[in-house]
Amino acid sequence: MFFGCSSEKTEKDLLNKKNPIGLYGNILSKTEIIEVGQLLSNSDTYLDKRLLVSGSIIEVCPMRGCWVQIQDDTSQETIRIKVTDGEIVFPLSAVGNKIIAEGDFIKLELSEKQAKNWKQHLALEQGTDLDTSDIVLSDKDYYEYRLNSNAAKIF
Repeated sequence: MFFGCSSEKTEKDLLNKKNPIGLYGNILSKTEIIEVGQLLSNSDTYLDKRLLVSGSIIEVCPMRGCWVQIQDDTSQETIRIKVTDGEIVFPLSAVGNKIIAEGDFIKLELSEKQAKNWKQHLALEQGTDLDTSDIVLSDKDYYEYRLNSNAAKIF
């Protein structure tokens, strides 16, 4: 028989971590911080560039911690910071904390089917089952600005 102990935390452990303060993923290498409002009001300037973005965490992916939605305290604009599933797990307790994240600023463009499936997926994460035929889309539902990140710090 083999006995041992492991300090490896499971994804569920990381998702339910009580104290979210700390570094996530790689070390931040950029120094100029851009707030969400500035980023979105000048999106064409920043598109497809590696950036350091700051804001307050208003939502965390409840299933895997694979994204956080952050908000600019001044403009109230929001953006999703997405990480590779399982590589970084943002804890649910991070809501309300400040974050600085580094990543590539992209614009996802969605077809009608993709937009409806995305809305359905987000609803499922919240425990609601939507029929895609009942979803009404607005112009903003056909795209999403996002920061694909591999480095973040939560304060």
